[in-house]
Amino acid sequence: MEIRTERLLLRDWRESDLGPWAAMNADPEVREHLGPLLTAEQAAASAHSFQADLDRLGYGFWAVEVRDGGAFVGFAGLDRVDDGVPVTGVEAGWRLARSAWGHGYATEAARAVLRYGFDTVGLPEILAITTATNARSQAVMRRLGMTTDPAEDFDDPEVDSGPLRRQVVYRRRAGDS
Repeated sequence: MEIRTERLLLRDWRESDLGPWAAMNADPEVREHLGPLLTAEQAAASAHSFQADLDRLGYGFWAVEVRDGGAFVGFAGLDRVDDGVPVTGVEAGWRLARSAWGHGYATEAARAVLRYGFDTVGLPEILAITTATNARSQAVMRRLGMTTDPAEDFDDPEVDSGPLRRQVVYRRRAGDS
């Protein structure tokens, strides 16, 4: 299963993605709003888990590559909101290598993910959740036409304290323009 946009290809994971994926997850700037850096083994395990979800559910976190040149630049996709979080549903997510920032790739990939979620999966609503300090991701959410209600913001139960604890929730319903 592949999703093509003007500049990107969202596709299954390949073994050749594991090195760049590990490098991304060892980059403190990429992980700034996500928590601790991942080891190469942890990164590989997450990629294999993402592919298992794609195989099992028909959606999940696809590898993202730039169509012009084929460079792997990260992931984008859909995932069920984690247990223990005070909201439920399916969440859109993305993570790109620093070299891919500032090109509009996150918005382009996430737009395709929302379209897939609404049109193919038939979801009535898609959420996006990030830290209150992650201005870049929140800007993408707004560009996608997602809206937020501060009453839904919450403290992540898995984070003791600090800037990663407070989470903001954005939503978009099927049919919203």
